[in-house]
Amino acid sequence: MNEALLSLLEENALATPETLAAQLKTTPDEIKKQIKQLEKDRVILAYKAIVDDERAKRTHVKAVIEVRITPEREGGFDRLAHRIAQYREVHSCFLMSGGFDLLVFIEGETLQEVAGFISEKLSTLPGVLSTATHFNLKTYKQQGVLRHKVETEERLPVSP
Repeated sequence: MNEALLSLLEENALATPETLAAQLKTTPDEIKKQIKQLEKDRVILAYKAIVDDERAKRTHVKAVIEVRITPEREGGFDRLAHRIAQYREVHSCFLMSGGFDLLVFIEGETLQEVAGFISEKLSTLPGVLSTATHFNLKTYKQQGVLRHKVETEERLPVSP
């Protein structure tokens, strides 16, 4: 697997095969072949844009939910985690170590929609023991990208 190619694509998924080939000292045809294979093998799962919701004037409600679940015999956490991940409101779902089992990122149009998902869908699933919801108030950095550029670094005044 070409780690350098993956790193370049993570930085800029819109980079052309010609640009990537020049950086990796190979041919555009070889890059196209490698990308096609990575997509076929599901190493590359998707290409997505990171959108600044404020500038796009989107008013989505985003939340992170800590979920405690009961592991199933012969399935562990996987079966219930996969079931939760299937909901359209769920954007990401991770198995975690620590005081809870799953970390679930969700999004809805309104606070009521998010609350309804938690109370009517998520919390009622057999095996879900508890949830703790945290609402996203403001995003500073997302997937390695700073939302707002800092114009100048101001130094704090130093007093003697």
